[in-house]
Amino acid sequence: MKKGHIIGLGIIGVAIIIIMSMIGDASTYESFATAKDLKMNGDDKSIHVVGQLKKSISGTVEGIEVNQDKTSFYFMMVDNDGTEQKVFYNEPVPADFARAEQVVVIGSYKNPDLFVADKILMKCPSKYQETEVSNASM
Repeated sequence: MKKGHIIGLGIIGVAIIIIMSMIGDASTYESFATAKDLKMNGDDKSIHVVGQLKKSISGTVEGIEVNQDKTSFYFMMVDNDGTEQKVFYNEPVPADFARAEQVVVIGSYKNPDLFVADKILMKCPSKYQETEVSNASM
């Protein structure tokens, strides 16, 4: 084989190794039940759980408890399977948190009753929602 072919194969091999290692780190959305099972099996890796904030029948958010120093808070979240879970976040309440349509928490269980979020991602209602435009007839 020529030296150029060997170098080319080496570059392709390194690229394949890099791609395979990135696929292993790709995260998926899980439920609180899956996260709890991972914790019980000794796996403490951070996972993504998607859901909504717990709301009352009237649509107001329930269960937000801000600590006195306002540097951390607890909130109730319902995942896509309908499991309700108390979540702790060691940062101040994000702006427009109560208005979020959907919430993704990235973290893990520290004990069986409390999910600790390292990061929160929110999907907030858009101010650019489509509105029906009516034309006035002349």
